[in-house]
Amino acid sequence: MSAIVVLKQNEGRNAKAGGAWIYDNEIESITGECVDGDIVLVRDNNGVALGKGFINSNSKIRIRLLTRDADTEINREFLAMRVRNAWELRKASMSQSEDGLNSCRVIFGEADFLPGIVIDKYNDVLVVQSLALGIDKLKETIIDELKAVLKDDGYNIRGVYERSDAPVRKKEGLYLHKGFIGDEFDTNVPISENGIKYTVDVVNGQKTGFFLDQKHNRLAMQRLVKGVLPLSSNLGGANTLKVLDCFTHMGTFALNCAYAGATDVTGLDISEFAVSQATENAKNNGLDNRAKFRCEDVLDELPRLYTAGEQYDIVILDPPAFTKSKEATKNAIRGYREINMKGMKLVRDGGFLATCSCSHFMTEELFKQTILQAAKSVHKRLKQVEFRTQAPDHPILWSADESYYLKFIIFQVVDEK
Repeated sequence: MSAIVVLKQNEGRNAKAGGAWIYDNEIESITGECVDGDIVLVRDNNGVALGKGFINSNSKIRIRLLTRDADTEINREFLAMRVRNAWELRKASMSQSEDGLNSCRVIFGEADFLPGIVIDKYNDVLVVQSLALGIDKLKETIIDELKAVLKDDGYNIRGVYERSDAPVRKKEGLYLHKGFIGDEFDTNVPISENGIKYTVDVVNGQKTGFFLDQKHNRLAMQRLVKGVLPLSSNLGGANTLKVLDCFTHMGTFALNCAYAGATDVTGLDISEFAVSQATENAKNNGLDNRAKFRCEDVLDELPRLYTAGEQYDIVILDPPAFTKSKEATKNAIRGYREINMKGMKLVRDGGFLATCSCSHFMTEELFKQTILQAAKSVHKRLKQVEFRTQAPDHPILWSADESYYLKFIIFQVVDEK
């Protein structure tokens, strides 16, 4: 018999709206015995059952719901159903592209009703990130069921690596951990995306090794370059296209632009490791004559480029999240405004700016307002060409705000005149 958690009157708004989280200050009472990580039944103050989830007294997110059905048993069969549904969604939304299922996010936490766990597939390797105590206890069963589902569709997984080294685990009372789950294997994993080959270092790469969420946004930049290239004589010069990719990481946006025909591509990143990876990826794709990478602090380098008189046909801004908490949003607004002002000043009249935010605290409306303020400050006018979010293997669960985090906008930038 599960312990029963009763909410205070008029509390549980997130859960009632369809979210998965119950906060510590929303709970009135707990009856029955339970330990952290156990499954509990949640009831509203009027006795109506809201569902079942796992509890953790160490976390402000006290309960994460796994199901809305109070009669459902959280067992292997239940987890297999959740895993199967997640994979079927990827097959429906990602398989239309040539390499759509080669590498993708197969489980996205709350958005797949498996709160606190992320699993990415890189070719024949799975990378797991567990962020909550309750899901940690179910982790190996979920992995086993996912491997079985993938095998049924002809995808044999040769290895699993855990990247549970995100600092947010400390809020759950968990230690940071990374290592093999099962047999060891070569952790430099070759993948292909949008026609470009990469080597993903699942041990040392950012988060789980690669930013899969920008897959279709990178493809959008390919399309833009192909469309703009014939018009290049109206911009920087005939048959040339000058691109600046800021916060380039593994060179992904830069390489997509070079692959599409851009002839002069520069990628900037503060990490020497990222720059070395990007350089190697350029060589492996035969694009090292078009795409060059430098280790620079972007915030310092952009003003230097402007002072030197540099102008670009396309500038791409893909910064890390400037805020990971609601309290830091004001500072983030200043950060996004500053980086977009500096980026816009480097776009030649009629050129293009691609800019993004990967923080869910920076809402779509707030991000657009911030960019507009930046444009006014540097006397630029913006024509929105395309608005995009994360790839569909990162589904957005309405009412779970944290699942909608990536905003990606392409603008044509016109001098104010």
